[in-house]
Amino acid sequence: MTDARIPAAFLQPGTSSFSDFLTEHKPDLLPARKSLPAGAVQSGADIAPHGTTIVAATFPGGLVMAGDRRATMGNVIAQRDIEKVFPADEYSVVGIAGTAGLAVEMVRLFQVELEHYEKIEGSVLSLDGKANRLSALIRANLGMAMQGLAVVPMFAGFDLDRGIGRIFGYDVTGGRHEETSFFSVGSGSLFARGALKKLYRDDLTPEEAVSACLQALYDAADDDSATGGPDLTRRIFPVVWVVTADGGARLTDEEVAAIADRVVGGRMVRPDGPLAPLTGPTSGEEA
Repeated sequence: MTDARIPAAFLQPGTSSFSDFLTEHKPDLLPARKSLPAGAVQSGADIAPHGTTIVAATFPGGLVMAGDRRATMGNVIAQRDIEKVFPADEYSVVGIAGTAGLAVEMVRLFQVELEHYEKIEGSVLSLDGKANRLSALIRANLGMAMQGLAVVPMFAGFDLDRGIGRIFGYDVTGGRHEETSFFSVGSGSLFARGALKKLYRDDLTPEEAVSACLQALYDAADDDSATGGPDLTRRIFPVVWVVTADGGARLTDEEVAAIADRVVGGRMVRPDGPLAPLTGPTSGEEA
């Protein structure tokens, strides 16, 4: 007969880090502890779908994070409607790029990590503290990353102490860096970042920030085969989250579709997208 009692480890006072708890009591459950047979594959891209482009931009009072819906495996489209942007907690979101399965597992572990801390400590981690916890999870995955199964997320949230939206990027070793204004990760990030560089302004409204992110994803899809554009026939559109002092909220499919339809309509007139001013303000001049 199976013993249904709760294991003693769950009843002992311990660390506020859930991943540290797992490391001590059930290390085999950590995604980073898995490994591939030596010489089994040449690249992780050959055996697992990869998620691609995520973009984020701040606006006065918050931020927007958006991700395309395509997952690829080599040169094959593995999935057309994958979710790549998730809530981390009430005031933060995380977007995934890299090996999709491991990335989703890492996001779930990160969500539990933040919730566990809040229950143990009775308070919410600061935004910098949350960014550092995610950095530790990425660093623990370095062994898998060296086998071609890298996860490179983007983290962003509303800083309740400073009253602004903040964006954090990472490398595969867990090194974190804060980005001002806008950022992108994934295979199409180079093109998305170029688009945001031309479209971003400090005084964007939330609606304008969403439009700028969708324009950036369109440009990424235009030049990167691993990034999916708005799928008008299947009505599959990017996942968009807006985070403010009131918390995070995902835009409905209808709301994103309305903006995406306007973006695509504009591209029917000018395929390369909105024109940016040829010259900007110089020192001492007004914009």
